[in-house]
Amino acid sequence: MQETNGAGCSVPVKCLIIVYSYHHGNTLKIAEEFAGTLSAKVITPDQVVQSELEQYDIIGFGAGIDSGRHYKPLLDLADTLQETAGKPAFLFSTSGIQGEDKVAKDHRVLREKLQSKGYKIIGEFSCKGYNTNSFLKYFGGMNMGKPDSTDLKNAREFAIQLLRPL
Repeated sequence: MQETNGAGCSVPVKCLIIVYSYHHGNTLKIAEEFAGTLSAKVITPDQVVQSELEQYDIIGFGAGIDSGRHYKPLLDLADTLQETAGKPAFLFSTSGIQGEDKVAKDHRVLREKLQSKGYKIIGEFSCKGYNTNSFLKYFGGMNMGKPDSTDLKNAREFAIQLLRPL
């Protein structure tokens, strides 16, 4: 992806997306939309090479939500990250239930971990995902078909907005 610098010249922006997508691939679908829009590389937390993170201009961190926070492998990765000086990052998730306050609470733990390492959070995205956790599996789950085409469109639009403040 390219952005325009103050002089009107195009400069490439190198993006990385780190995603842990566990049950139905909901969060991976969102990560792939971001990747297509940002020309980003998508990897899982266990594929992260710490020394390579500095080469990226923006890093996305995403996972499904479990018990009000991102899945543990992503949180564990955040604990091991090296300090950085204001590197732009964004958070994303899918979950069974949405709402502005709920998303802010769901993202709180990861946001705080990344900010404590020096990351500058430039945006957060969340949408519903198909959920068959716990007793829901006996009823066919909830949010079947999510994320849908509207969610994917919203993900692309969010990704485009990420480049504006750079």
